[in-house]
Amino acid sequence: MIVRDAVANLPVDGVVDGIAVREVLPVARVLGPAALSYVAPEAFRPAEAGASTVEQLPASHPELRLLEQAAGREDAGEAALDEITSPVFVVREHGQVVAAAGYRVWPGRTAHIGVLTAPGARGRGLARVTGSATVAHALAAGLLPQRRARPAASRRVAAVPGFEELGSQLSVEIAG
Repeated sequence: MIVRDAVANLPVDGVVDGIAVREVLPVARVLGPAALSYVAPEAFRPAEAGASTVEQLPASHPELRLLEQAAGREDAGEAALDEITSPVFVVREHGQVVAAAGYRVWPGRTAHIGVLTAPGARGRGLARVTGSATVAHALAAGLLPQRRARPAASRRVAAVPGFEELGSQLSVEIAG
């Protein structure tokens, strides 16, 4: 009730504006805004793996923590690999995991997808390959794949397999 009442007088686009929300709520931390994108089975365009081999690991695998460390706290937090409930689809180079993707099942049969690529391996399509394997797995399980992306590069990666931006999200932690 407190949040709803506080944002009730904001314009629609103000609800996903961190500055506007900070003016009406005691905000400790803000994540976003981010674009929310979804892909329907008929719109999905799988990526070709090319020379990359995609493997599956459990979400608790220690190599994923190493990838998160390499990527840095902000990028790792955005990908939220530590919250994944699906298998994690990975690509290795020289024996190390350099790209990973998986999803967490959310209410309403939504598969919230997280994708992370090591900084030195970015720009070569590895996020598309691991993300595509994740989308295929989610669709086969009867789930609706969802991506949350802030950086323009992440939004472009999401568009390639057919994700369509349908909304925005702003997450806030209330000070208290």
